[in-house]
Amino acid sequence: MTSDVFTYIVGGKAGEGVKKAGTTAANMFSTMGRHVFQMDDYPSLIRGGHNFSVVSTSTREVTSHYMAANLVVALDERSYETHRSHVADGGVMVFNSDTVKEGAGIGVSMSTEAARYPNAALRVGVSGIAALCAAMGQSKQDLADTITAEYRHDLENNIAFAGAIYDEVLEKSGAKFTLERGVEAKRMFTGNEAIALGAAAAGLDMYFGYPMTPASTVLHYLAGHDRELGVTVVHPESEIAVANMAIGAAAAGARVMVGTSGGGFALMEEAFSFAGMAEVPFLSVLSSRPGPGTGVPTYTEQADLRFALGQGHGDFPRIIASPGTVSEAFTLAAEMMALVWTYQTTGILLTEKHLSESRVTAEFDLEGAAWAEPTMHAEGHAGGEYRRYLKTDDGVSPLLFPPSAGSIKWSSYEHDEAGITTEEAGDIAAMHDKRDRKRPALIEKLKGIRTVNRYGADGPVVLAYGSNAAQVRG
Repeated sequence: MTSDVFTYIVGGKAGEGVKKAGTTAANMFSTMGRHVFQMDDYPSLIRGGHNFSVVSTSTREVTSHYMAANLVVALDERSYETHRSHVADGGVMVFNSDTVKEGAGIGVSMSTEAARYPNAALRVGVSGIAALCAAMGQSKQDLADTITAEYRHDLENNIAFAGAIYDEVLEKSGAKFTLERGVEAKRMFTGNEAIALGAAAAGLDMYFGYPMTPASTVLHYLAGHDRELGVTVVHPESEIAVANMAIGAAAAGARVMVGTSGGGFALMEEAFSFAGMAEVPFLSVLSSRPGPGTGVPTYTEQADLRFALGQGHGDFPRIIASPGTVSEAFTLAAEMMALVWTYQTTGILLTEKHLSESRVTAEFDLEGAAWAEPTMHAEGHAGGEYRRYLKTDDGVSPLLFPPSAGSIKWSSYEHDEAGITTEEAGDIAAMHDKRDRKRPALIEKLKGIRTVNRYGADGPVVLAYGSNAAQVRG
């Protein structure tokens, strides 16, 4: 059976290795040179609940996952009941016959076989890959090679267990699916990884983050690659500390970025307004989760657009942008870093769990990544004493960082050009006007940047932003 899009679903309890099986399948497909989209669905539980991974692949670009699956592997009864309606015409359901007593499809005694080895509950997830390799007609050696690459801990037992499941599935179903290979292997990234790399390409010096799903993996990825990327990663004690430390680092000349979700950004709002008054280049990744309150931490909802647009008290320029694809997440993160530094203002890169955590085969425009290059003050010029908030035609004042001969004053209180606190009506109005002059300058800049994507030349018009745009494309 050959199809345009092949979809694989594996489901089971948290702690059974469901996500690992999905990731391994995605890696197999990308190594074949195929385009891949992997979406992981999981509750906020360490053990139990229902987890599943959907991996869709094709020789053409795949911009979202498909729920009509060619192969479903259900590790427990709940997964069987949840996903039996997702089996496409001509598709196959492989289920754990130890937990599903009466099921339609191919029953395999996964738990019984796993019990022959240590850590049976952790091993059962390998069944998902064994069943996939059998259904795709891969050899037993191909399966062993995959297990060796992906399941290195207790390798000998993993290979033996996978081989037993493979034999049983192959005997009962045969090699049902043939997948065409692409030209060369492709690389996969999540949206959060792309954001981290895009910011680094624009000159990111420091990242501050407090873990909050679904933004947490920006912190994890940068911390894991800090030396290669030259980025200092800091995990403070709270979101309030994150934002304030980032402001302090930016005032010292570091290109900074922070990341959080809705509740965490609510805690950052005071500092966000501080950055608006002090004209601090402040870029935040806001990865939405369903709210309000703690909401549903591990699921997607695009409910924070108005929250982002109205963020901060008082009036000051804000730049809000949302990537529609993982590749665009890289480019947009670099562009946003450059914009907040060019115009010394705040910016929010708005996304959501679906784009943040889904893994996709993607390519990045490394040469086209913007570089954050602020306007700098030249010490010793004829202008006299440095004035942090010097009035200019476009509202952007030259920057100066320590160490320097003169004093540098960044202020969250209304101030004059030198940064000295003021409550004089004339000074207040002048600074309001100065900050507001950035808007027309920024608008002119944005006219030269692609800010809206258009796909297709006819048919109905569908407006979408963020990952919804990718799902509309299919």
